[in-house]
Amino acid sequence: MTDSRHALIIANDRYTDQGLKKLEAPAQDAAALERVLHDPQIGDFEVEVVHNASADLMRRRIQGFFNERGRADTLLLHFSCHGLKSESGELYLAASDTEPPLLAATAVPSQFVRGCMSGTRAGRSVLFLDCCYGGAFSRGSSSVRASGDINVLESFAKDEPASGRGWAVITASDSMEYAFEGSKLAENSAPRPSLFTHAVVEGLETGEADLDADGNVSLDDLYEYVYRHVREQNPHQTPKKAAELQGELHLAHSRRGGIRIVAVPSPPSLQAAMKSEDFLTRQGAVTELRKRLQRRELPMAEGARQHLEEVARNDIQPIAELASDALSEIHLAPSPDHLDFGLAPRGSPPRKQSVTLHGPPLARHCLAQPNQAWLRVDPTRSGLDVHVDTAAEGDLSGDIVLKGVADESVIHVKAVVGPAPEPGGPTEPEPQPSNDSTRPMPGTDGKQTPVVVGPSHIPPPPKTPPRAATHQPRTDRSSPSRRAPALAGAALALAVTAVITLVLAIQAAVAAVMERGDAGVYGNIEDNVRENGALTPLIVCLITGAVALVVGAFARHDLGARREQYTSKTATGTHTLTAIAKGLAIPALILAVLAGITYLVGSGEW
Repeated sequence: MTDSRHALIIANDRYTDQGLKKLEAPAQDAAALERVLHDPQIGDFEVEVVHNASADLMRRRIQGFFNERGRADTLLLHFSCHGLKSESGELYLAASDTEPPLLAATAVPSQFVRGCMSGTRAGRSVLFLDCCYGGAFSRGSSSVRASGDINVLESFAKDEPASGRGWAVITASDSMEYAFEGSKLAENSAPRPSLFTHAVVEGLETGEADLDADGNVSLDDLYEYVYRHVREQNPHQTPKKAAELQGELHLAHSRRGGIRIVAVPSPPSLQAAMKSEDFLTRQGAVTELRKRLQRRELPMAEGARQHLEEVARNDIQPIAELASDALSEIHLAPSPDHLDFGLAPRGSPPRKQSVTLHGPPLARHCLAQPNQAWLRVDPTRSGLDVHVDTAAEGDLSGDIVLKGVADESVIHVKAVVGPAPEPGGPTEPEPQPSNDSTRPMPGTDGKQTPVVVGPSHIPPPPKTPPRAATHQPRTDRSSPSRRAPALAGAALALAVTAVITLVLAIQAAVAAVMERGDAGVYGNIEDNVRENGALTPLIVCLITGAVALVVGAFARHDLGARREQYTSKTATGTHTLTAIAKGLAIPALILAVLAGITYLVGSGEW
């Protein structure tokens, strides 16, 4: 996206002249187009709408729109009105006060618009022309029917803009859809709702215009989509395009874009093993592909996934099942998959909850697509943060669709935004994760930017705040990324406790043996042991040593199962702590067990 994006929508559906019939579409089309273009998660344009303006006001707004722009600006001008052809064949755009016999004085000539486009310093200018075209004549009472086509593109594209400026013109049609008799429209040329603007809005809003599924709707994507849509609805209407652009012009973000990873094929030796006649060789190849599927290098993992899918489809059942089991490990697994933000006062700071994505890197590499304007998603190291905007009151319900390389998943979100609390009034409850799995899914007519989530593909934050996607580590104290180090620390503390209590037990046992020796034949070792308290620290040593080994094992297991959530420094520290704990606990346990056995066996002889 460019640094600055501006759109001007001119919509005229009411005319002073009785010969210009009222149009049904412009008002609704203008509102819908303004919504999708202005939405920061779709078009992110600054939009101005001029509705039913006079010819003089239209000229002022158009010239002002193109003036004082810079090379970084992208401009989009949209007309939804009547287009009229003069006797000389010049195209005019009808204003609310247009008089067909006086087009030069009361309408906006295409030459004026073309001149503004040519003179602007903006880097790129796009014109959408959704007009019903007809012929107009100055004779008034003469009954002369206009015929022939208006070459609309020639009216706007014959003068190229200044050097280095990119421009494009897309028209709803390039033919005569309306005919005039005298100063009135022919009765058999009743106006119809606009197919063109409706297709533009629908393509941008749903993301269906993103034909190459790259996450952005380019000018070419949108034209191809609109062309197909309009031709399907009306074979007699043919949208046209003319452009002079360097590179692609992205008009909007898309909700339809999917994850695309250029796969790295498996080594030739592994591919040969997959095709081997030997059962065990193919089985070993699947095992190796399964390992490659877990790799952090996504192109390598994607190559393994594609090969496994081929094996799952074509090989014999035992091998195919092994491949299917491997592929099941990269299914999307968000936790939690229901978020309930509870009650929040209107206008309060946006609420946030975190979602963890489990599985190997390829499983966590996905596209997050909120379907409501009040939802925002930011990627994190372990998954994503979900924000709820509290600008509007009401019961809010929406979904975040996650699209991975293998499958899709949905996170359901709900919140209640109420009136702002009175000063000194009670505060709202904290949001709690929802376990409501029976709530029906809402529609999918939202307007949000897809966000790529994954450990190796977290996009840099865009320049505009509404689409900021900062990559920040989780700070929640209960986060799994802190679990393994905490367990390792606990294991070390328990191991140290076991060593200390073993030393105490040994000291007490030595004192008991010395007392037994002084007592001679009348002594009893059991009494001496009890008096010196040797058994209690020995038992504590056995318990703490065993627990230290168990806790250390849990720490190592969590580190292995969730290794993608830990930094290399954290992993190294965890391994070091558990190794020290193990080195202390095992000798302490061995000595404690030997001491206990010695006591049980020798107490009767002493």
